[in-house]
Amino acid sequence: MKNFPIVCVGGSAGGLNAYIRLLKNLPVNMGVAIVIVNHITIFPTQLHEILPNYTGMPVKLITESLLVEPDHVYIIPENRDLHVQNGEFQLKPISKPRGWPDVITVFLRSLVRYWDGKLIAVIVSGYDGDGAAALCDIQQVGGITIAQKLDTASHPDMPESAIESGCIDFILSPEDIAEKLISIARNQEKNDVEFTDVN
Repeated sequence: MKNFPIVCVGGSAGGLNAYIRLLKNLPVNMGVAIVIVNHITIFPTQLHEILPNYTGMPVKLITESLLVEPDHVYIIPENRDLHVQNGEFQLKPISKPRGWPDVITVFLRSLVRYWDGKLIAVIVSGYDGDGAAALCDIQQVGGITIAQKLDTASHPDMPESAIESGCIDFILSPEDIAEKLISIARNQEKNDVEFTDVN
């Protein structure tokens, strides 16, 4: 049954630093799937080769119909939109081939429609505002939204846009994001969590 939490970590420029800092501080047995949606689409991604150095979880480049499993890290391939359906990843031609891509927004909206488990959206360093348009949707289905603290992001445009959406629950450094994810994975209900992290 596909009801375990999914954490979507969306970023682009400067995101690698945030991904590393986050993964280094996460245990390998949280019971959640981590999906890294990096919205730089021009060049082939190397994240699935780099990130295994910083986590004990398996790191997989997403392929068509790949089964979503907990305690794995998944990486979006370049130049594809990512969806989820029936517990599997689906890859489609990128819907916005020109200008800034919106692959994070596309994936988050797919999760809202097709995933039964808890949803956590994390927006980290990057240019533009990909992901921000879907954050209120995540909240409306009981999910949790987190933005990287701006002074810890090398390119704060993306988390800043997320914050400006008005639908961010927490603003945290990558290390504190890891701590928050651990507490969420321990089945702390959102209503029991203090919202004093947003400044």
